[in-house]
Amino acid sequence: MGRTITALRGREQSDAPRTQQIQQQAKAVLVFPDILKVGLIAGAQGGKGVMFAPDGTVMGYYTARAVSWGLQAGGQTFSEAMFLMSDSAINYLNASDGWSVGVGPSVVVVDAGMGKSMTTTTLKSDVYAFIYGQQ
Repeated sequence: MGRTITALRGREQSDAPRTQQIQQQAKAVLVFPDILKVGLIAGAQGGKGVMFAPDGTVMGYYTARAVSWGLQAGGQTFSEAMFLMSDSAINYLNASDGWSVGVGPSVVVVDAGMGKSMTTTTLKSDVYAFIYGQQ
């Protein structure tokens, strides 16, 4: 799985130095290298990703989609790596139509501050998501 986030490696070490430790414990990593988000009052975002097993084999291909509304204008691109820490998170993703807010496994979005203070003994959630390269 070491190759799975090679494209994100430069940002990984500065933004979230614990990413490698989490990756070693993950059951799978879902990588979205290019997500595009645009909006003008109403917004949408989307991108295509690949889920990798610990040995680096491809477990599946996925699409990220979201809509939003409210005060917004402009666009941005970013990358996201989601570390699935349990078999139940992988099974839920494969058996359902994806995740929705408040439904399914617990997803924690890790910011730079949290990433620096995480330890392998504090990992309690099903999924940890890291956002990289926001432009």
